[in-house]
Amino acid sequence: MFCIDTLALTASALVLTLTSFALYFGVEYMYREAFINRLLYLLNMFATSVIFLFFCYDYFLIMLSWECIGLFSLLLVNFYSTRVYTIKAAQKTFVFSRVSDMFMFTSFLLTVVVFNSTDLSVIFLQVPFMAFHFLFIGNAAFHFLTVFSMALVLSGGIKAAQFFSHVWLPDAMEAPTPASALIHSSTLVVAGVFLVIRFSVLLEFTLFTNYFLIILGALTLSFGAVTAVFQTDIKKLVAYSTISQIGYLVCGCGFCCYEEVLIYLVIHALNKAFLFVLVGHTVHFFSANTDMRQMGGAYSYSFDIAVLLAGACFNLAGLPYSAGFLGKEFLLFQVLRDDFLSLFVRGCWMVSFFFTPIYMFILVFVVSFGTKKGALAAYSPSWDPLYASSFLHILNTTFTDPQSIKEASISYMYRFQHTALTSRPTVYVLTVF
Repeated sequence: MFCIDTLALTASALVLTLTSFALYFGVEYMYREAFINRLLYLLNMFATSVIFLFFCYDYFLIMLSWECIGLFSLLLVNFYSTRVYTIKAAQKTFVFSRVSDMFMFTSFLLTVVVFNSTDLSVIFLQVPFMAFHFLFIGNAAFHFLTVFSMALVLSGGIKAAQFFSHVWLPDAMEAPTPASALIHSSTLVVAGVFLVIRFSVLLEFTLFTNYFLIILGALTLSFGAVTAVFQTDIKKLVAYSTISQIGYLVCGCGFCCYEEVLIYLVIHALNKAFLFVLVGHTVHFFSANTDMRQMGGAYSYSFDIAVLLAGACFNLAGLPYSAGFLGKEFLLFQVLRDDFLSLFVRGCWMVSFFFTPIYMFILVFVVSFGTKKGALAAYSPSWDPLYASSFLHILNTTFTDPQSIKEASISYMYRFQHTALTSRPTVYVLTVF
C-alpha cells in the first residue's frame, strides 16, 4: 500500500522544507488576520495530503489523497470568502479540480475493470502484457494503455496548470501569499508532475501519450513566458512564470528523462518559494498593493531584499552560471534531436528562453529600481529613519537627543516589522539551499 523510494523521499523532503518555510513566514505575515488559525491548519492539511500522495502505492489511496489535495487547495483559495474576485477564483479552481478528478476516476475504473487490482506493483507487472490490449466500443478499437495513460496525464496536467487548463492558477493568487508560496509555486504543481513520473512505466509503451506530453509542455512554456511579459499584477506575473516553468517539466516527461525532470523540479520549487517570500515582503511594503505600476524605488529602503530578488530572478531566468541554467541544460540535452517534433519543441523553448529574462527583468527593475510610483504612505514612514541613520544626523544627535534614532527606527518598523524580520531569515536559508 505504501512505497518508500527515491522519488517519494525526494519529493516529500522538498515539500516538508517548503511547508516549514511557508508556515514560519505565514505566521508573521498573517498575524493581523482574524482567521490565521484556519490558514495554518489548512496549510498543514494540504501538505499532509501531498506527502500522503507521494508514499501511496495503491490506486485507491492515490485517488483519495488527490481528492484531499483538491479540497484543501479550494479552501485556501477561498480564504477571503467575502471578496467577489475570490469567490470567482474559487469557483474556477473548483471546476478545474473536478475535471481533473473525473479523469483520475476514469483511470481508476479502468484499473479495477482490467487489472482487477488497485496495487501499483501488480498493475506495473501486468503493463507489458497489455501492450496489445484494446478496448472496443462498438466498431471502434482503442489502445488500452493509451487511454489509461491519457486519463492519468490529463488529470496531472490540469492540476499542473498546463495549456488550456492554465486559467485557474493566476486567479488562484487570490489566496494569501503564504498559501501561494506553498501551493501554487511548488507543491500543487509538483503533485501533477509526480503523478506522471510515478506512472512512467506506462509511458514506455504509449508513444501517443509521450507526443501529447511533449506538445502540451512546449505550448505551455512558450505561452506562459509570453503572457507573463504583459502582466501588471506582480502575483499573476509569478503565476504565469510558474506555468511556463512547469511546461519544461511536462515536456521532459514526454522525452522520458525523469531524473533531469526531478532535478529541475527541486531547483524551480525552491527558487519559486524564495521568490514568493520576497514578493510577499514587497507587497507588504507597498501597503498590500500588487499592481506593479504603483511600485518602485524599494531598493532605497530594503536593499538586501532587492539584491536577493535580483538573485532569485537571475536563477529562474536560467541565465549562465546559475542553478536554473544547469537544470535547463540537462533537459535541453534530451531535446536535441532531428525529427520534426523536436524541432517544434526547440522553437518553443527558444521563445521561452527569450521572454523569461525579459519578464524577470521587468519584475526586478520596476519594483526595486524603478521610479517611485507607490502611494506616499508606503515611503513616508521610511523618511525619518533614513535621515536618522545618516552620518550628519548621527553627529548632531549623539550628544543632544540620542533617543531620536531609536524612535524613528521604531516608527519605521512598526508598519511591517514582523514581515521584514521573518522574510529575511527565510530567504537567506532558501538562498543557501
